[in-house]
Amino acid sequence: MSEETIRLELDDSGVSVDLPKPPGPDDQVQGVPYRPVEFRDDDLPAALERSAKWLREAQNWLGEPIDVIAVHLDYDDRDGAPYYDLKLMCNEEDLAGAPIAMRRLRSDSVG
Repeated sequence: MSEETIRLELDDSGVSVDLPKPPGPDDQVQGVPYRPVEFRDDDLPAALERSAKWLREAQNWLGEPIDVIAVHLDYDDRDGAPYYDLKLMCNEEDLAGAPIAMRRLRSDSVG
């Protein structure tokens, strides 16, 4: 049995350096096993539209659907904070690009 190492190019938070960044200034990828990808805005439809745009771009980059376990909607009523806090709970292996690396590894071993 051989052990093959998969090399991923990750940033300091453990996600692929090629992962599309959420577009808004208050949007972010957070750090937990199922990582929340956060979209914050005072306008809920705008946050939903940005999350859908990011999800399409990320799935196109990944080459398959991203494993999203939940969508969480909360609010933040502190002064100066965006009111809506929308989070997509995404599989961290998908955010790191593991399926891309696996496809490359398979194609390298075939070719």
